[in-house]
Amino acid sequence: MPQPYVLLSAAVSLDGFLDDTGPERLLLSGPADFDRVDEVRAASDAILIGAGTLRTDNPRLLVNSPERRAARIAAGLPEYPLKVTVSASGELDPAAQFWHTGGEKAVYTTDKGAARLHGLGLPTGPNGVAVVSVGLELEWTAVLDHLGDVRGVRRLMVEGGGRVHTQLLQQGLADEVQLAVAPLFVGEADAPRLFGTGPYPGGPKSRLRLLETRPVGDVVLIRYAPTVPGTGPAVSPADRHWLDLACTLAAACPPSRTAFSVGAVVVAADGTELARGHSREGDDPVVHAEEAALAKLDPADPRLATATVYSSLEPCARRASRPAPCARLVLDAGVRRVVTAWREPDTFVEDAAAGNAVLSAEGAEVVVVPEYEERAKAPNGHLLG
Repeated sequence: MPQPYVLLSAAVSLDGFLDDTGPERLLLSGPADFDRVDEVRAASDAILIGAGTLRTDNPRLLVNSPERRAARIAAGLPEYPLKVTVSASGELDPAAQFWHTGGEKAVYTTDKGAARLHGLGLPTGPNGVAVVSVGLELEWTAVLDHLGDVRGVRRLMVEGGGRVHTQLLQQGLADEVQLAVAPLFVGEADAPRLFGTGPYPGGPKSRLRLLETRPVGDVVLIRYAPTVPGTGPAVSPADRHWLDLACTLAAACPPSRTAFSVGAVVVAADGTELARGHSREGDDPVVHAEEAALAKLDPADPRLATATVYSSLEPCARRASRPAPCARLVLDAGVRRVVTAWREPDTFVEDAAAGNAVLSAEGAEVVVVPEYEERAKAPNGHLLG
């Protein structure tokens, strides 16, 4: 199963702080935004915080609205989302509210941390605490894999702290950032900031994609999504976004009884969309999606060497309508990473599923994301019988 959709949620001051240095937690949001956060929690399968936030804020992490809890139960879900924390050391307070409120809980830790946690006397039973060791080191990919594969978590809300948010963004594991920006300044050098220093995917020139802005009481909600493609075989959140766009383009193709409907997007390493195309685009009844997209680019564009091509269908290895199949066009353009959703069936060409092999044989990284296969097939249902 795929890793969860990871949503980072935080409230910050105008100067980027999560809190001040006083003994009490600084409330940055107002009633309207607290209610919005409650709604986001209710729509999540799990809510995660880091060990530092658990120690500092002692949160309960509940869905407060009785109506939202009732709606979850009516939908066949637990009354509360799974509550999750991470701690490499396992040095956590067994009296914290986190363990004794709400529904099921899980703590992800190391082998050493698990031994310590098992000795704390944490609650057991139906709403107890599952202690999960992911090995000698606490790795985020292992945590997310377990949440998706074992716990069935599809939507994970992360509520802090800054170190957790920073790690997930820097490792290219966050699908969305939701910031509630409060109309105040903290101005204290030692106060905790939302994001830390270090390298982020795409570097300082990479821009996130704006999803939404709106006022919520006296704060402003800003939602962003990463755009930087993954590297190598790993599937990044941005990879899923761009492949989803390719599938959307496939659905916009003029229908045909003799060719597939396919969408393609070419994206630079910094997350800039370079070109897009779809089957039978414009006045060309036989143009393929990758062909249409690449034709819009200067072949000498240096960004192509580190770009990713997203195609709803495996690039073709052979075709009757043009001399060069799409796999060859991609390679000749210098692109060495392709992300696709669906292997080509033998509907029109015998042994059609060879494009990925052609690409791989010449050094291109080919990533297949099967969770998008049904979306890629949808506009081609009339061809598949």
